[in-house]
Amino acid sequence: MGAQTVVADVADELARRVATGELAPGDLMPSVRQVAEEFEMNRATAQLVLGKLESYGFVDAHRGRGFTVRDVRRAGGVEVYRRLFRLSMPAPELAADMFRNIVETERMIVLDALIAYTESGRGAELEELREEVEELEILARATPPDHARMLALEVGLVRRLLTELGQSMQRAVLNSVGDLLFEVPEAIEAFYAVSPDLHVLAWQALLAVWETGTGPSEAQLALFEDLFGMYHDRVVARFEELVFGSPATGTHAVPVRHSATA
Repeated sequence: MGAQTVVADVADELARRVATGELAPGDLMPSVRQVAEEFEMNRATAQLVLGKLESYGFVDAHRGRGFTVRDVRRAGGVEVYRRLFRLSMPAPELAADMFRNIVETERMIVLDALIAYTESGRGAELEELREEVEELEILARATPPDHARMLALEVGLVRRLLTELGQSMQRAVLNSVGDLLFEVPEAIEAFYAVSPDLHVLAWQALLAVWETGTGPSEAQLALFEDLFGMYHDRVVARFEELVFGSPATGTHAVPVRHSATA
């Protein structure tokens, strides 16, 4: 195991203690000497660990005092939140609360994009969209379905809509949300609490509407929003089942990393 891997792993362990509340905002972090002793490394490497935590945005350096824990939930940006979410898995209540917020943000962006695209009457990208929905259908029929690849495709579909709508800020936030999800296997699985086939049917229905060039009625839009809300409720409930564990699933899975924006 290389020195850089050791530094990253130990920094993640200390960041996990911040994420789960073992180290609270304002607390003094373990000193270079204490980190070196606990993790059996030399002091130069321990200094690198604390420096990496500072680059993560988890601690602040103070001359003569060492490092103190930042209030990462209050002051942290998207990258901090991304790391917080991945490291919060050992604390199910915290993980579930964070996931609920992530889903609410994703829901707002995706729903607004679908409605705006429908109302705009645009159709320049329909051929490309259709090809991606066909690929989604192939993945949904696989045994077992590749949920990670399916979610990447669905994020890509919404990204394409946002690009055509000129909504670059929403696209950037969606990319960040995608990265949050792809670092946690439970999050990926939860997004398919409803059958993958139904995801495909939903996109096919949207394509049919866009191909006609006529927008849906207000009643149809209201129904769509209600169904969208019910779907995300199922997603949140499934995630809670996964992280709290059950006799059938045991504890949560070990996180693996993917990228939604690769």
